[in-house]
Amino acid sequence: MRLRTQSRSSALCSGPFRSPWTHVAQAAAALAAGMGVGRFVYTPILPLMHTQAGLSSAAGANLATGNYIGYLVGALMGIAMPTLVRSPAVLRGSLIVLTGSLVAMPATHSATVWIVLRLLAGLTSALIFVVAVSSVLSHLRDHPAHLPGWAFGGVGAGIALSGLLVLVLRSVADWRAAWWASASLAAVFAAVAWNLRPEGTPASDASSTTGPSRQGPRPHRWFTALFAAYTLEGIGYIVAGTFLVAAIEQSSPGWAGSGAWVLVGLAAVPSSALWARLGRRWSRPDLLCAALVIQAVGIALPALIGGVTAALISALLFGATFLGVSTIALAAGTHLQFPRSVALLTAGYSVGQILGPLVVTPLLHHGYHQALILAALVVLAAAGAAAVLRIGFPHHMAVVRSTVPGRRSAPAETTPARTDRP
Repeated sequence: MRLRTQSRSSALCSGPFRSPWTHVAQAAAALAAGMGVGRFVYTPILPLMHTQAGLSSAAGANLATGNYIGYLVGALMGIAMPTLVRSPAVLRGSLIVLTGSLVAMPATHSATVWIVLRLLAGLTSALIFVVAVSSVLSHLRDHPAHLPGWAFGGVGAGIALSGLLVLVLRSVADWRAAWWASASLAAVFAAVAWNLRPEGTPASDASSTTGPSRQGPRPHRWFTALFAAYTLEGIGYIVAGTFLVAAIEQSSPGWAGSGAWVLVGLAAVPSSALWARLGRRWSRPDLLCAALVIQAVGIALPALIGGVTAALISALLFGATFLGVSTIALAAGTHLQFPRSVALLTAGYSVGQILGPLVVTPLLHHGYHQALILAALVVLAAAGAAAVLRIGFPHHMAVVRSTVPGRRSAPAETTPARTDRP
């Protein structure tokens, strides 16, 4: 115990990394730029592009799909070339290219060019995500689980601030100014994240993917249920993540859509940390099922009830769950000791995000409400798959997993491992 304390103290006092909260702030800024702004600012700008730039509903869905294809490509690059995850140059280059793609959006009216730019933004946001997350999980592995949770909250901060920018600008400027302002915000976040220290060593890719499967049982049936739940979540959540603002503005005042999106971001900021704390009392299958049901209700509200109150409640429920679902699902996959669980779950989630806009495109001719109802049903199906995890879920495996060395997977298991008991 004394050796561990001394080791942590020396790590904190050496080099540029002096405080875990400094690292949290830098990682949160990277995630805010890459995900909160670079990826999700399209949601509040989409209605402006419909009315001011002549973008059709189908073309809007195609732009979203292009972004999600780019994200899948970037995620697969991070898996296939682990050195990218540990490269400061990749992080900085991705931040620059991402910001440039936002600047370039108003420079054309070509839907083809827009798709290319959104694809590029998706690719770079994925690289930023894997670098930032691996950095957090590596350097904060000996700290309480809520610290990485606050780093993930950077996604919510980026959503809230970029949504607020669009809300302010929509009454005084056009869609072009919204993109340029978002690019400026991304540049500010990039400057804060510029010196983020990536994961330091290649450590244990092999041990984290093959070692556990040799030391314990292979719970295929539980992982299959988890994989199905997380892939379905990718399909359902991304429909709301793309079209929620446009759907709200169909039946509410113009400010309600952008205002609801700001609330989504504000609710997302503390969500991962709060779900991590709930993990001390309830098991991951219970939390995952509950979060998915709550999210499905939030997605369906604007379509079933309408009005400003329903829109704001919808935003609160959606923002409070979508990051939490990812946190719980990835931790559960690592807990199950299934080979390459995080990579497989991320791939399924990414494929789901590509399918989501494509599945609902035929429904968009009648507005967005039918798309939201379908998305809510898909998320409920994900909750059903998650409920299967509650049947004989091997909670005891956390004890076995915690003895396996591996820097990348240790953070997901070190603290929560003691809380997997129902």
